Amino acid sequence: MNLGNILQATTLVSAVLIILLILLQQRGASLGAGFGSSGELYTTRRGLDKSLFNATIVVALVFVLSILGLLLIPE
Repeated sequence: MNLGNILQATTLVSAVLIILLILLQQRGASLGAGFGSSGELYTTRRGLDKSLFNATIVVALVFVLSILGLLLIPE
């Protein structure tokens, strides 16, 4: 396997993981919270929610770096 194939596989896997991680994240606030009807608009993340948030950031960085790597590799 050459580097291009590895980066393509990394991009595909990280894209699927980003979708799954975003769908797994929960928001405790309802739609009305965005319009000021709830006092808990800004909450802190704890436990699993914080871990999912951090994992999403890491996987997004891997996704972006793999795409940049694919753009910079000459064919």
